[in-house]
Amino acid sequence: MSAETLEPKYVAVEGVIGVGKTSFAQLLASRIDAELINEEVLENPFLVDFYKNRKRFAFSCQLYFLISRFQQQQGLMVRDLFAQRIVADYLFAKDSIFASVNLSDRELALYNRIAPVLLSDIPRPDLVIYLQASTPTLLNRIRNRNFSFEKSIDYDYIEVLNKAYDYYFFNYSETPLLVVKTDEIDFVNNPEHFDDLIEQINKPISGKKYYSPAGNLAGR
Repeated sequence: MSAETLEPKYVAVEGVIGVGKTSFAQLLASRIDAELINEEVLENPFLVDFYKNRKRFAFSCQLYFLISRFQQQQGLMVRDLFAQRIVADYLFAKDSIFASVNLSDRELALYNRIAPVLLSDIPRPDLVIYLQASTPTLLNRIRNRNFSFEKSIDYDYIEVLNKAYDYYFFNYSETPLLVVKTDEIDFVNNPEHFDDLIEQINKPISGKKYYSPAGNLAGR
């Protein structure tokens, strides 16, 4: 399919684990002929240990992600973002959400001395898309994708993380933001749902916009 008109040149897709942000970012990048920047999740050597013992390995896991994301974002600085479309499956600034949920007070204090220095050199997206879902929906999607290291993830952890994400993006004002409720849609297996989201993205967005599509879009 040919590239479609999309005003934002740099789009970041966000959401809690299991919401489908990577799948959506891949579809979006393909649709608009953009370069895809994937978060290096599975490359993190501390990730499996983190899910076995979150308290012990949270700081190591967090630092790896922080540095990895920073290095990727630095690569964007040498690109011509005005001539090339970029879709990333994460927003660098959201790194602080996991830190606030998982780190001890002392670890968080150290993290808060490092992260702002790195953030000052990061390019801002033209648009952030926050994919939102209820905790039961997230858990169901996590179970369906069946990553072995995620089997230990429980309802309470996802609920805390989900609330932290909602709070963060409720107060987010750095860039235009599109919040999409995804409980009733399947943009991977239902092209109509994906097309509907593309239509929303193509509309001018200033500030914050909330969109809650129904699972059956035939009557629009």
